[in-house]
Amino acid sequence: MSDSQLPWNDGEFERELRAVVEHRYHDRHPFNIRMHKGELDREELRRWILNRFHYQRSIPVKDAHILAKFDEPHLRRMWLRRIQDHDGPTHGTGGIERWLRLGEAAGITRERMWSGAEVLPGVRLAVDGYVNFCRLNPALDAVAASLTELSAPGIMRTRIDAFRDHYDWIEPAGLEYFRTRIEQGGRDSAEALLLISGWTRTRAEQERCVAALAFKCDVLWSLLDAVELGGRGGAGGVG
Repeated sequence: MSDSQLPWNDGEFERELRAVVEHRYHDRHPFNIRMHKGELDREELRRWILNRFHYQRSIPVKDAHILAKFDEPHLRRMWLRRIQDHDGPTHGTGGIERWLRLGEAAGITRERMWSGAEVLPGVRLAVDGYVNFCRLNPALDAVAASLTELSAPGIMRTRIDAFRDHYDWIEPAGLEYFRTRIEQGGRDSAEALLLISGWTRTRAEQERCVAALAFKCDVLWSLLDAVELGGRGGAGGVG
């Protein structure tokens, strides 16, 4: 067996995964860069919040598809917590609720966000593609795709600072989603990394994980492409 066919050790495997998010995560997207520099106008920021909600509301759905692939109760319990993080254990709690409050703080009613009527076609295609990826592929691929969480704590800290410094027309209480995801993202990425490290035995399986993570980065990048271009044709405006 050649060196190119030997499995990476745990450290090498993690470095390969981290290299994907380092070079392809959407914090490098021009729209996110402008957001963090304070260069978005109100219409652009509202368009992002509204369209990103289509992704937020789909997270528990994709996680339910992943949970259904697990045979072991302790894995289902672990992944169920992710669903509860977003749906909330009770009405009026959880990440989806916090995103709705972000929208309200930015002047978008929750009725407009829930309706989905203004979601851009490119956003819908990207998000639905990710949900279907998790539905149709084995647990290994679906869990590996979730490892964009490796970069979540950093981008959330950057986003909090950017909103505080540049978008003071948004009430600070609306930023609670970002604050909560710092801890959750670190925990979730550590769990997922441990899972796929234990499941992979061959270089081919490891490379599948790298490819799945690259796909997820493409999903997030495509979502921002659609949001950035959405304002040029007047579609999906939320001003």
